[in-house]
Amino acid sequence: MTVTTTDASSDTASRRRPPVRTAPRLRSARRRPEAGRPRRSVLLTVLTGLVLLYSLVPLLWLVISATKTQEGLSRSSGLWFDGDFALWDNITETFTYDDGVFTRWLLNTVLYVVVGAGGATFLAVLGGYALAKFAFPGRRAVFAVVIGAVAVPGTALAVPTFLMFSNLGLTNTPWAVIIPSLISPFGLYLMWVFAGEAIPVELLEAARMDGASELRVFFQVALPLLAPGIVTVSLFTMVATWNNYFLPLIMIKDPDWYPLTLGLNSWNAQAATAGGQPVFHLVITGSLITIVPLIAAFLLLQKYWQSGLAAGSVKE
Repeated sequence: MTVTTTDASSDTASRRRPPVRTAPRLRSARRRPEAGRPRRSVLLTVLTGLVLLYSLVPLLWLVISATKTQEGLSRSSGLWFDGDFALWDNITETFTYDDGVFTRWLLNTVLYVVVGAGGATFLAVLGGYALAKFAFPGRRAVFAVVIGAVAVPGTALAVPTFLMFSNLGLTNTPWAVIIPSLISPFGLYLMWVFAGEAIPVELLEAARMDGASELRVFFQVALPLLAPGIVTVSLFTMVATWNNYFLPLIMIKDPDWYPLTLGLNSWNAQAATAGGQPVFHLVITGSLITIVPLIAAFLLLQKYWQSGLAAGSVKE
């Protein structure tokens, strides 16, 4: 009897007890990439590889071809070496061919870069600092002119520039290349933007309150802060002047004032003239020598110009 009562009470208690609900299974959350870790993209990697290949293959061809003789260029593959390694002989012949005129062309190019590109950088720094830190009437008009000048291609100004320099009697002289190279609208705009972000106004006001003149404020306070921007602009103007071809082509007829671009082109066209001797191995070797200073400048100054390009990209 007791057992029966116990079983009945246990059945009643089990009926009154609410059923136990099992918690639903949650889907495992996908791991999200960390905030500071960049996401991998196969498409972007492939495109970057193609761009890298497109950039390095011509340079590889130039280096390999500079090791070949004139006959070796025609009897061997473009992307592989010939049996005769003639790089040092080609370099020596490049500097001694035609009474060493390549050295003269190299010095002319250095002159155009130092005076032209250096002057363009200095004027861009002065103009950009003034436009960024001084308020004056016509500032917006200057901005419109600078932006318009950036949009105008250099070839559109070639004929008017030639006519103006011809009337002044400056054609066929180094000034016909140097003076137009002093104007760099893009460099001016870049220094304008960089100076506006890199130089605090409070620092300039503190220097003026201490009795510093405007020249002292510029050279001792502002100029050190503009170093990354100066390097960036100087690299752009140096490359543009070093590789300038069209302006010297229409301005200079005397081979003694040729830059490297015109000089190597004259060597390249020498094979098409009657009785001309083909010197394609010297053209290739001279081209390799020409790009070495530019590569060295970019490698040595890359930390400055990279920081200059990123200036103004983040707004505080």
